[in-house]
Amino acid sequence: MGFPKGFVWGAAASSYQTEGAWNEDGKGLSTWDVFAREKGKTWNGHTGEVACDFYHRYAEDVQLMKEIGLRAYRFSVSWPRILPEGVGKVNEKGLAFYDRLIDALLAAGIEPYPTLFHWDYPLALHHRGGWLNRESPQWFADYAAVLARRLGDRVKTWITWNEPQVFVGCAYKRAWHAPGFDLPMPELLTVAHHVLMSHGLAVRAIREHGRQKHEPRVGIAAAGLMFYPASARAEDVEAARRKLFGVKGQNVWNTGWLSDPMIFGEYPQEGLRMYHGVLPRIERGDMEIIGQKLDFYGVNIYHGAPVRMGEDGEPAVVDFPVGQAYTPMDWPVTPAMLYWGPKLVAERYKVPLMVTENGMSSADWVSVDGKVHDALRIDYVQRYLRELRRAIDEGVDVRGYLYWSLMDNYEWHMGYRQRFGMMFIDYPTQQRTLKDSALWYRQVIAGNGGNV
Repeated sequence: MGFPKGFVWGAAASSYQTEGAWNEDGKGLSTWDVFAREKGKTWNGHTGEVACDFYHRYAEDVQLMKEIGLRAYRFSVSWPRILPEGVGKVNEKGLAFYDRLIDALLAAGIEPYPTLFHWDYPLALHHRGGWLNRESPQWFADYAAVLARRLGDRVKTWITWNEPQVFVGCAYKRAWHAPGFDLPMPELLTVAHHVLMSHGLAVRAIREHGRQKHEPRVGIAAAGLMFYPASARAEDVEAARRKLFGVKGQNVWNTGWLSDPMIFGEYPQEGLRMYHGVLPRIERGDMEIIGQKLDFYGVNIYHGAPVRMGEDGEPAVVDFPVGQAYTPMDWPVTPAMLYWGPKLVAERYKVPLMVTENGMSSADWVSVDGKVHDALRIDYVQRYLRELRRAIDEGVDVRGYLYWSLMDNYEWHMGYRQRFGMMFIDYPTQQRTLKDSALWYRQVIAGNGGNV
């Protein structure tokens, strides 16, 4: 049996990871433009200054998307390409690029799914305090309004943020990502609060300015789904539920603290107790702003850890068996996560879901026959899609699946070492090669998943 009628099959990528053209056509600097140049911050000093050169090669890539049969393409917009100073004067050449991209996608029968922010923050705003500044949510809302007014006549589906959990945790606590900070808890929670406010204000801005020809659909792409039950026993399912949404012992890198407010309009009580004394300034109206009704909730799911209920009544992570499969990212292969993740999220949040990212890095290269044979990726996606279909068959409302990533690209602090794409990129020549997985995915899409 296939997936539901109208199920959206697509792929995803982001601006800094693919576009290149880092200083062309009036684009301003981003924090990543500076961070990646700092010695020791990225693998072998790699930067995204050229990346996949998508800025210049988008037309070729859209045709390859069409060849694969994609129904949707999720990309992100580079904020400093639109507003070089983050606010104020709009860069017309930057907007024109996304005009051309969206028009090309629609002409190819591919629905554009723009994400407003995928981590390339305007350097000018960083110098004004960035996400620690109470004005930062309004800066983001103004940027969202610019995009909605310009692109809203053609864009039906919007995503405000990509993985606020990972952004806050990696950029402001672990110092892996730009701007590379390790903030104490009070400042970290302030950043997180302003990020959530920016999401809510952006939802409002899109709905106000993006309804020229249709009512826009607005959602978010969230991360933090890292746990599933070690068995089907009720107590282990409850352990996974508590571990997945709980705050205790998980810093801000969790689903509950950064997703509950968007759905319920309030922070989880467990977190309020745990963070008592270091909470950010929460003013009247903040939670109402954050809790804007969403049309869908996107989940970025790659892997998870099994948990069971301990004898002390607390969730406990279970060790993987000897010989557990891992990808080159050192991520365990856990297809069950694409069953339990959507199932538990739908149970808690009761909103339509979309898998906005899922995929694997693999050790790919062009074989002597000129092709890229990535059998493990095909096996991985097939296993995960079977679990997703099981969740859907049990009534979980999942509207689509977007593979990460369309093409090999710049994998942040790991540079070009990791290859997630269904399209191989030879970086010195920028030659594109569709991998076996892309040709297989074409068959999946054509059969609406009935052949997985």
